[in-house]
Amino acid sequence: MQIRQAAIDIFLAGVESVKPVNIIRRVVNLSGNILAINQLKFDISLINNIFLIGAGKASVYMAHEMETILGNRITDGHIVTKYKHLLPLKHTGVTEAGHPVPDENSLKGTAKLVSIAKGATKNDLVICLISGGGSSLLADLPEGCTLEDLKLVNEVLVKSGLNIGEMNVIRKHLSAVKGGGLIKAIAPASSVSLILSDVTGDRTDVIASGPTVPDPSTFSDALEIINQYQIENLLPVSIMRFLRDGLSGKNPETLKSGDDLMHRAHSIIIGNNAIALSGSAEKAQQLGYEPFVITNSIEGSTETIAHNLVELALKMQKERISEKTCLLFGGEPTIKVKAAGLGGRNQHLALIAAKLLENHSGITILSAGTDGTDGPTLAAGAVCDSNTMANAGKIKSEINRYINDYDSYHFFEEAGGLIITGPTQTNVMDIIVVLIN
Repeated sequence: MQIRQAAIDIFLAGVESVKPVNIIRRVVNLSGNILAINQLKFDISLINNIFLIGAGKASVYMAHEMETILGNRITDGHIVTKYKHLLPLKHTGVTEAGHPVPDENSLKGTAKLVSIAKGATKNDLVICLISGGGSSLLADLPEGCTLEDLKLVNEVLVKSGLNIGEMNVIRKHLSAVKGGGLIKAIAPASSVSLILSDVTGDRTDVIASGPTVPDPSTFSDALEIINQYQIENLLPVSIMRFLRDGLSGKNPETLKSGDDLMHRAHSIIIGNNAIALSGSAEKAQQLGYEPFVITNSIEGSTETIAHNLVELALKMQKERISEKTCLLFGGEPTIKVKAAGLGGRNQHLALIAAKLLENHSGITILSAGTDGTDGPTLAAGAVCDSNTMANAGKIKSEINRYINDYDSYHFFEEAGGLIITGPTQTNVMDIIVVLIN
């Protein structure tokens, strides 16, 4: 249990390093009338209004820090965030909405946010706070489609094994606000987007479906992805009609690079998985482990990654590189859910690893989401070791059923190992900690 706690502490240290309370102050400073945002400087005495808008799981916490800095200099604002991620704001409205599937509140909150953006004029500044989760929280309806259609699209995308980039190509082409659409609403005002990255490679066009940046993808790309994953028959007819109309030019494309609207729009990545892994490595060293940050862009199926992690850990254990070793990975594995069990990609990865580690002591593996949420569960992820199967008691013999049913939450609920943090105030993909003793 002591080693498991060390893995949890290493994970939490990474999370702490990318909380808005720690990262906003690194890039935003107000001295007199000069507002410095990274390398940008604004004389706010020459700005008529400052508007604060945003969407994502961490956006309300980002807004709280911005309010602390700017106070009543904020004219108006609105944030759309996930349920149970609420924080009282003095100058900025907040709508809690559905994630990972949009709901009526997503539409209402987005409408309020867009209304503020459209009200901005040439001498105004709009500060956009973007974080992961924005793709479902920032939602509008394609012409001829219903909210139920949009919900079904998101449910299909989440469960079909697409990576986040592929999902968001489709989402961007079903929205007038994603894929640079928010910049169209903000213009002609100046804007600065502060972005907390939850995607590999920190691609701003992918994070929250890129509402304030150009989009390199097309309607053709969206339809190609649907064809590749063979999900057309799972999607509403109205959605497919809208995409095909876009391909034929009946619906406008997303904002492209070089558009004149981008001349007064700035985007800054203020936090990412690499920063979180650095924080985890520092904590591991404090706990007596020799840390190795392997990658911050791990991708692929949870099954493949689990097998690769255990194989690597056993190899390093045999080679005895150091007495206590900590391997750190970041990124976002994918999972194609084929059954109705309860869990998430991190818990599923840990469940497979638990089975593989049954007869191999001295290795502990933790996989968890930095936002505190893994799938539709209360857990951020799970931690396992060679004792996990023994702790499972009578359900040990049913391990394959739990794996095949994608029911990792209930397995770890019985065996122990669930990591429950609640909302963490941030979101920079997943962290995997492998401790070798």
